[in-house]
Amino acid sequence: MSDVAGVAGVALVIGASGGIGRAVLDHYLTDPQFEQVIAVSRSQQPAELAHYGARLRWQICDYTQAAIDAVLGAAGDVHRRLRRVVICNGILHNDRVDPEKSLLKLNEAAMQEVLHANVVVPSLWVAALSKALRGSDACVIAVLSARVGSISDNRLGGWYSYRASKAALNMVLKSAAIEYARRLPLVKLVAFHPGTTDTGLSKPFQRGVAPDKLFTPAFVAEKLATLLDEVVPDSELSYLAWDGSSIEW
Repeated sequence: MSDVAGVAGVALVIGASGGIGRAVLDHYLTDPQFEQVIAVSRSQQPAELAHYGARLRWQICDYTQAAIDAVLGAAGDVHRRLRRVVICNGILHNDRVDPEKSLLKLNEAAMQEVLHANVVVPSLWVAALSKALRGSDACVIAVLSARVGSISDNRLGGWYSYRASKAALNMVLKSAAIEYARRLPLVKLVAFHPGTTDTGLSKPFQRGVAPDKLFTPAFVAEKLATLLDEVVPDSELSYLAWDGSSIEW
């Protein structure tokens, strides 16, 4: 078991309104090892979560650098009690963006939007946390990556912006892990591949996915939480799939 498992503390879920983010939030709200859960989202707190009272602290954030700093600043002395941070920000498609099947589909504005959501925003959180977690006893930070971010595993091509963004995210996290090792040796970084999860992000691309390979958000949240309980702060970045297996870079 991890050195950080079983210690009463605080969990921070960033991107808490998304499919996986909400499932992770729900999981930690029912986990007795956490006395409080902080949720960060662009959206208002859902009314159905009101019964958690002070156990849930909901923070609205537009994910600019100033807003990220403000959220962590408002947390006060909670930083030293953070035991889990899960960063769920990212996009695959929206009204303006679709995964590119060929080079000729590349679009400057769409590519910048994907890179900003999938690389810049998570990186800003990891950077801000490097200040907020000074003096931390122990914490695990998981960032949602994807297997398609693996360069060596790319045998199909396509999905240029999404693949590039996840590969870039992995590189940022790798460099961050080296810096964290010097400043925050008890903080562990994990790049997490959730598999194909039944959320709005994957909905248009689920055709052909075997039923036993299409996971519910609750299943993914449980697998992630178990994995984060088991990892050990070792000054390394781990690139792990939902089943705990390592992914090639």
